[in-house]
Amino acid sequence: MSITAQEALWFLPFVLPICFYVAFTDLAFMKITNKAVIVLVAVFVVLGPFALPAMDMYFWRFLQIVVVLIAGMALNAAGVMGAGDAKFLTAGAPFVALGDLRLIAVIFAIVLFAAFVTHRIVRMTPLRKIAPDWVSWSDKKRFPMGLALGPALALYLCLGALNGA
Repeated sequence: MSITAQEALWFLPFVLPICFYVAFTDLAFMKITNKAVIVLVAVFVVLGPFALPAMDMYFWRFLQIVVVLIAGMALNAAGVMGAGDAKFLTAGAPFVALGDLRLIAVIFAIVLFAAFVTHRIVRMTPLRKIAPDWVSWSDKKRFPMGLALGPALALYLCLGALNGA
């Protein structure tokens, strides 16, 4: 992994609750809130200088934000993803080391598959009655991508904390 264990350990305690919040709000309301996205960016802005081994890396990570923002806006305009999903991807971009792009893609693919299958199974079973008012149960056209995006970032940082450079 390109992310250092120290970097992941700095970010993990602050990013983990945001990731779970994003998964929850997307399940319950089919929305990723602006508050969650702003707090995620704030975590990077405040902790980045301490977590990253060099200040030039800190500033380069802001370029990742810009690149993902432009890609997310294009994908949202094309109807491929929701605006909240694009915003969360943008806010999460600086936490991923550039050398780990393939790894995060694999993590996301696995988590997305697991989240999709689990969501669809629970939606068709009595387990759904635990939270009967969640919007994601009745929305037949859309899938709550926050259920995959949040845990994918959390898992990446957990793996970084355990196996980072």
